[in-house]
Amino acid sequence: MPFTAAFADLDARERYKLLCATVVPRPIALVTSLGRDGVVNAAPFSFFNVFSEDPPLIVLGLQHKPEATLKDTTLNIAETGVFVVNLVDEDLAEAMNVCAIDFPPEISEIEATALQLLPGLDIAVPHIAQAPFALECRRTVSLAFGPHRELLVGEVLRLHARDGMIDPERLRITDAYHPVGRLFGDGYARQRDRFELKRESLAEWSAARRR
Repeated sequence: MPFTAAFADLDARERYKLLCATVVPRPIALVTSLGRDGVVNAAPFSFFNVFSEDPPLIVLGLQHKPEATLKDTTLNIAETGVFVVNLVDEDLAEAMNVCAIDFPPEISEIEATALQLLPGLDIAVPHIAQAPFALECRRTVSLAFGPHRELLVGEVLRLHARDGMIDPERLRITDAYHPVGRLFGDGYARQRDRFELKRESLAEWSAARRR
């Protein structure tokens, strides 16, 4: 028998469980930001995606603490207006998971994971050297949806790619990129089993149906 649920009848935990299990796999943003004391914070977000190319925008879903105070990433971006989205591949997955630990603000996830940093070129926030791609971003707008959720839209100012990730002449991503997708619970997915579907024109689709 088909299942259906009105979200108005579910609590937040039940909605989270269903949404995170059905909208998969989700890309993971390992966001680096800079605290007022100079500590580099790194935190993973799977409520994340690219939103637009003109202007170049990404979106982050930020969650506040249970008492409605700001987490380190949200606070840092609110104060500096800039951040870096480091994409996560198979080689970075274990370190990303360590970055999810609830460290106090004075402890840098970068030091805890022994990751290396490279300086930003357009912003003061560094990016992770081991990341396959890193997007230097500037906050465009933040929208609050209740005391615990915030939607952040950021403009991408610059892209960094690890050696071998991009064909510089064609601007094509190479097969060396093995991204990791977020599933649900403790689940993640590799993206090695790929296939292609050619997008047809209306004329091609119509011709195929007449055969």
